[in-house]
Amino acid sequence: MRQADGMKVKGKATRRRMLVALGLTGVLAASLTGCLHYDGDYPRGYIQDERQISQVKPGQTKQQVLALLGDPSTTSTVGGDAWYYVSQDIHQPFAFSAPTITDQRVLAVYFTPKTGKLERIANYGLQDGVVFDFISRTTPTSGGDQSFIKNMLGSFLKWS
Repeated sequence: MRQADGMKVKGKATRRRMLVALGLTGVLAASLTGCLHYDGDYPRGYIQDERQISQVKPGQTKQQVLALLGDPSTTSTVGGDAWYYVSQDIHQPFAFSAPTITDQRVLAVYFTPKTGKLERIANYGLQDGVVFDFISRTTPTSGGDQSFIKNMLGSFLKWS
C-alpha cells in the first residue's frame, strides 16, 4: 500500500508541474499575440490629400489655406512667411526595432510678406534634400560634447 501511495504523490507532483508549465506557456502565448499582424509600414505627420492641395490657388488668404490644409507642421521663423506640412513614411520591421524613413514629403506654402496672400506652393521629397527629424525628443545643451570635469576645470581656470 505504501508504494501505491508514493506513486500517487509522484503523479500529483508531475501533474502539478505540467499544469504550471501549460499555464506559463499559455500566458507567454497570450502576451505574444499582440505581435501578430504587426504592420511595420505607417505614415507619420501630415497626410497629403491631392484633392485638397489642388484646391489651393495663388492669391488665397491664409484663412482659406488653413481651411483647406489645416494647421501646418511648422512655420518659417526667419526670412519670409511660409508654412510647412511635413509627412514621412516609416518602416519598422518589428515592434521594438529602430524605425527607418522610407519617404518624406514637405509641402511648402509661401505667402507674400506684405499682403499675406498665397504666392506659390512647392512639394519637396527625399530627392530634394536630406531627411530631418521634425519631432526630436532631445534638448540641446551648451557644452554638450565636453565632460563635466573638463567644464569645471575650465571654469575654475577662467576664474583665477
